[in-house]
Amino acid sequence: MPDASENFPNVPAVPSVDHGNPTCPLTWEKFIGQAMADYESPLIGYASTILNDIDLARDVVQDTFIRLCQQDIAKVRHGLKSWLFTVCRNRALDILRKNKRIQPLEDIQWREIAGPDLQPDEQADRKEISSRLETYLDRLSPNQREVIILKFQQGLSYQEIREITGLKTGNVGFLIHTGLKRLRDILPDDVRL
Repeated sequence: MPDASENFPNVPAVPSVDHGNPTCPLTWEKFIGQAMADYESPLIGYASTILNDIDLARDVVQDTFIRLCQQDIAKVRHGLKSWLFTVCRNRALDILRKNKRIQPLEDIQWREIAGPDLQPDEQADRKEISSRLETYLDRLSPNQREVIILKFQQGLSYQEIREITGLKTGNVGFLIHTGLKRLRDILPDDVRL
């Protein structure tokens, strides 16, 4: 009598297809895993500055990584950081529009997620400085505020910020320069980093 398992095709639980460049030793699973390890926390922080809701931010980042899983590694590998932040930003803005909760950027609370390596007193100090800095960031124009957050909180290059926001590289530099100049003029000495 034939074995019952012969009636079912032999399909692996996880596809062994390499979705990337055949010359690249990086497998699809390792690529996605490394992308999540490198960018999940910064993306959550960035999305939370747009949405002012950490749970929605996590959902947006999850959607971002789901979309990454649907991409060809060869197409996104070299501009991965910009691609992730662009998709994250667009998805967050879509949610704001869908929920009809669009707020001007200056009304959105800027949040900093404290790292797990900080001691409680260091976290409290950082949170206090962040809260005070938030007040001063609110005095900047929405464009200045966004590019400064992308540059200094997320560590993106001018080119990556241009790709995310759609602004010209020269405009990004100008907005950062004028925003920082304005912050230097209004920040008290005890808040300066």
